[in-house]
Amino acid sequence: MFERFYRVNSDRSRSTGGSGLELSIAMAIAQMHLGTIQVQSQLGHGSTFPVKLLNSQC
Repeated sequence: MFERFYRVNSDRSRSTGGSGLELSIAMAIAQMHLGTIQVQSQLGHGSTFPVKLLNSQC
């Protein structure tokens, strides 16, 4: 899910939105700050992506 251009559903296309880069960029930023990003998902309720940044100096 955090890989570039990853799409969960094969029926999603560029016309429905998203370039497939958003989570990979978020992961790269978190890693630059020695942090983490996770996914918490509940069917029918959506997903959240908690981010923890440990070092704010790059």
